[in-house]
Parts: sequence; C-alpha cells; structure tokens
Amino acid sequence: MTDTFQNIINSEKPVLIDFFATWCGPCQMLAPVLKDVKENLGEKVSIIKIDVDKNQELASKFQVRGVPTMMLFQKGQQLWRQSGVLSKEEIINTINQKSL
Repeated sequence: MTDTFQNIINSEKPVLIDFFATWCGPCQMLAPVLKDVKENLGEKVSIIKIDVDKNQELASKFQVRGVPTMMLFQKGQQLWRQSGVLSKEEIINTINQKSL
C-alpha cells in the first residue's frame, strides 16, 4: 500500500487525501462535500479516500489522530493538512491557493 500511496502523491496534479472511518459521523458529512469539490475541479485534482481502520500503517505514518483529516499533496510534498469538516468553497480555495 505504501508504494502505491507514494506513487499517488508524487503526481504532478494535486491530490487531496481524505483519511476517514466508516463509523465517523463527520466523515459521512464530508463525503458529499468532496464529491461536489471533484465535480467543480474535475481533472485538476485527484481525491483519494483512505479508511484509517483498514490502513492503520499509513494513518500512523502521517500521524492521523482524528478523522476526518484531509491532506493535500503534489509532487510528493504535503502542501496542507486539516482535520474536521470544511465547506466545498473552503476546500476548493485551499486547493487553488496551495497547489503548485
């Protein structure tokens, strides 16, 4: 999994990672928001959801203590990190401002 993850975040295109859990209420609230973000930005961004219960090693590597936690990567670099639910506008603005 880690090699695949490394390949994903090394992308030229910004990659938004959503660390979530199936039992997490706020994570379920964030899912449709991320769907709207993807519809708005289309091919400008990749959005990857990672279940922390199924990928504990990866969650631990990135010190994910609470869910949902979103991280923005581009070319292997972490550009931004935020825990909690944000609005579609906040996420889109962050991606537009932070991506290289």
